[in-house]
Amino acid sequence: MSLVFSEETHRNLLARIPHCTGREVSDWLRAVDDGPAFLRFDEKVSWLRHEYDLAYGHAKAIIHEHDMRRAARRLR
Repeated sequence: MSLVFSEETHRNLLARIPHCTGREVSDWLRAVDDGPAFLRFDEKVSWLRHEYDLAYGHAKAIIHEHDMRRAARRLR
């Protein structure tokens, strides 16, 4: 599954996550790190949504950000 919304929308969603969820994005990224090792994007989104009762857009933005940061670490 690919990112359907634009990078600008992605950044806007990330900016709203702390207000909407009460947790910082870094906390959510750690939760994904500590969660199950799903391989598929949609599996990760589904797990995050159901485990933490998140909105689809927020879960998708968190997983996308997590995957982007993980890919950037691999490039170093």
